[in-house]
Amino acid sequence: MVDYIKLKQGLDIPVEGVPSAQILKTIVSETVAVKPTDFKGLIPKLAVKEGDAVKAGTVLFVDKKRPEIKFTSPVSGTVSEIVRGEKRKLLEVRVKADPETEYAEFNLPKPEAITAEQAVSALLESGLWPCIKQRPYGIVPNPEIRPKAVYISGFDTAPLAADYDYILKDEVDNIQTAVNVLAKLAPKIHFGLCAKTHASSPFHKLSGVEFHIFDGPHPAGNVGVQINHVCPINKGDLIWTVNLQMLAIMGRFFNTGKVDMRKTVAVGGPRVSTPGYIKCISGMCFSGIADMVNDNVEKLQQGCPVRYISGNILTGTNVGKEGYLGFYDDCISLITEGTYYETFGWAKPFRTKKYSFASTYFSWLTPKKKYKMDSNLNGGVRAFVMTSKYAQVFPMNIYPVYLLKAIIAEDIDKMEQLGIYEVVEEDFALCEYIDPSKIDIQAIVSKGIDLMIKEMA
Repeated sequence: MVDYIKLKQGLDIPVEGVPSAQILKTIVSETVAVKPTDFKGLIPKLAVKEGDAVKAGTVLFVDKKRPEIKFTSPVSGTVSEIVRGEKRKLLEVRVKADPETEYAEFNLPKPEAITAEQAVSALLESGLWPCIKQRPYGIVPNPEIRPKAVYISGFDTAPLAADYDYILKDEVDNIQTAVNVLAKLAPKIHFGLCAKTHASSPFHKLSGVEFHIFDGPHPAGNVGVQINHVCPINKGDLIWTVNLQMLAIMGRFFNTGKVDMRKTVAVGGPRVSTPGYIKCISGMCFSGIADMVNDNVEKLQQGCPVRYISGNILTGTNVGKEGYLGFYDDCISLITEGTYYETFGWAKPFRTKKYSFASTYFSWLTPKKKYKMDSNLNGGVRAFVMTSKYAQVFPMNIYPVYLLKAIIAEDIDKMEQLGIYEVVEEDFALCEYIDPSKIDIQAIVSKGIDLMIKEMA
């Protein structure tokens, strides 16, 4: 019998610009970038220099600590620029793409005949091993250690997120191939489906997986929440997670022998003229969506620039209009930079164009209304106060306030007892959104994870 799990805590943020089920265009980016900053805990070591010719699947850099983990180019072309930051930190490797993609050759056995060792070797050589993330910590896993289980979320409930049922409906065969390969590396594969669409989902007929149906608001689609309700992670446990679009890319590789990093990406938000989907390549430049920006904004927001977010508005990265799509991201969000000042602010008696989780305004009277949200904090950072608000949007069997305080105090024993092994930054995104103190909670969680990696290595 399939598990049915009802989640009551959470919040579906009513932001305007939800992508409609239509492919708007295909973007062929002149330059793509692979960013080491997309991979937590990575210390990169370059394998190319500017001017080198590469193919799709050619190694660009490796993990200095574990050189068998490689990161490859998604296109063929020439390494045009190596971007560094402070202290020569490697930020991006940019590749000027050829008009026609040339793929590196990988001689693979047929998927049904491949062994576990061959599968791991192929994923490492192709640069697709980083498609897999490890819990705890959300890092690229050690290829020498096998997990307790693999968890895959078949839907995404984040605001403006891509609809996997739509963008991957033609990739079911590739996803099944990837599942069959992963089944040789892990004893069990768990697959989460949305209660509203599970019967019509193209993934409900996948074989070799154990299905779980989740019902509730965001973050019901977060794989960390699903793990917490199926089988919580204890000290010493090792779990793998794979994003569904990454799973399709892995399956495509085992079926064709090519590192084909094509994606279908959602483009949404209040500053998008026509929200929908684009076909592109992983690491594409955001200059290709410049014509999709809507300049018709509220009077208060006039003169404010657009924030280009690789990912969703809760956990994505502000990369700018000349930035590049992140390795794991399958949505792009465009909102207004909240650089304006609003006279009297929250003290105004009527603010019908503002949404309030705490019912400060009258948005609770129009639950179906969408809002032109922006990045304005509407105030400054305040003292970290004890609040019960986090529990209303945090559907995990963890005390979020106490865990955050243990991280701030760097109390490793308390962090272990309070569930640091079960969480990553995205699990606290809603807490950060509704936080009355306006604290960067995800940064605190990231600091705690970095501390655990350092001390528990």
